[in-house]
Order: sequence, then C-alpha cells, then structure tokens
Amino acid sequence: MNRAGEKVKIIREEAKLSQKQFAKKLGVNEKFINEIESGRKVITESIIHRIKKLYGKDINDINMTVDEEVTETNYEFKSVQKKKEKSEVWTDAFSSILKSVPVYDYTFKNVIDKKSLPVINNKIEGFNQDKVFFIKIENNDMTGFRIMKDDIAFGHTTVEIENNAICLIEYNNLRVLRQIKRLDSNKLLLISNNGNLMTQTVQVHDIKIIGKITKVEFSV
Repeated sequence: MNRAGEKVKIIREEAKLSQKQFAKKLGVNEKFINEIESGRKVITESIIHRIKKLYGKDINDINMTVDEEVTETNYEFKSVQKKKEKSEVWTDAFSSILKSVPVYDYTFKNVIDKKSLPVINNKIEGFNQDKVFFIKIENNDMTGFRIMKDDIAFGHTTVEIENNAICLIEYNNLRVLRQIKRLDSNKLLLISNNGNLMTQTVQVHDIKIIGKITKVEFSV
C-alpha cells in the first residue's frame, strides 16, 4: 500500500463505509477503490477532488495523479504537467475544428464560462454541434444521482421525452433538473433526490423539455 492508498483507506474507515459503499458514493466501482488502497492503481485527480468535496479531507501530498482513462485516445497521464502538455498538443492539432461551447445558468440567458470541444463529422460528443451545451448545476436537488451544486453538466437540446433520462425541464415557470419516468401517454413522474427521494406526478403538457443531460464534470 502506498501513501495515497493509506490515506484513502483511513478516510473510508473513518466514514465507516465498506469499499463497495465508498465506491458507490464516489461513482466508481469497488475494484477501483480496492486497487487504490492496495497501491496497484494511482488515484485519479477527480477522485481526490470528489473525496475532498464529500468528506472534507484533502489528500494534498500526492505529486503524481492521472485522469480517468480516455478510451477514445487511450492516453493516460502520470502527472498534472503531462496532462497540461497533452492538452496543448491537442489544442494545436484541433485548432481548426474546435468549437467554443457556452456554460449557461438554467435560464440559458447568462454565459458563465466557455469550453472548447472538438467537432467530428459536424458533431460534438455524437450530437449536432449546434444543439450541445453546458450548464452549471445550481442546487443539490440531484445529489442522489451524484450531481451536485457547481458541477458542470453537458447535454443537448431536445423536446423528446426519453424514459429514465435526466433532463433540464421547465415546470411552473421554473427550470429544474429531474429524472423523468413515463407513467402513461399523459402522465410523467419527476424524480429528484437531495438525500431523500422525492417524486411528483405531472401531466405531459404541463412541462417543457429543455435538454437532456448526458454527463457531469465534478467540480473541484
């Protein structure tokens, strides 16, 4: 066991969680936690941030970190510096096919930030480049889905109701993030989870689908 693995194990045991329970809260599998604690795998930067956010514990003496494996490129970086160098190389390589995608608040009226993403075959992440967006999560309504305030969510605009999808919707003149379950042709179940599961039955015509969320970047 290395130093990072020891610290992760201590944090987990202080929280009185099994490796399986700890992994579920971090959004990874049990094997990944086991390999970190045993020193067979290097802890990822996002897991360090997630542990700090959830448990207030700062693993601040780790010099070598990597991001999760990026399957599209099969690149893995052994340090923050290498990550930076890789980013610069790809920025140069894709400079002619990068698109700046806004990070909005829920209203889509205020641009908080922008992120550059590569355009491949006129698509970003498999979606029409003109329909993708980022939003900054505004509350903890969806912590049970491992989506927390200040996280950045990526999605695409749509009006389709997809069963079990997590969507930004407009309901009662408010925009909120909810999981949607179709009950029948006229009724939907809106699901949120801020630690307590909450459901609300609504008529299909009473809500407006703004966009579907496909992935979330954990905030630091």
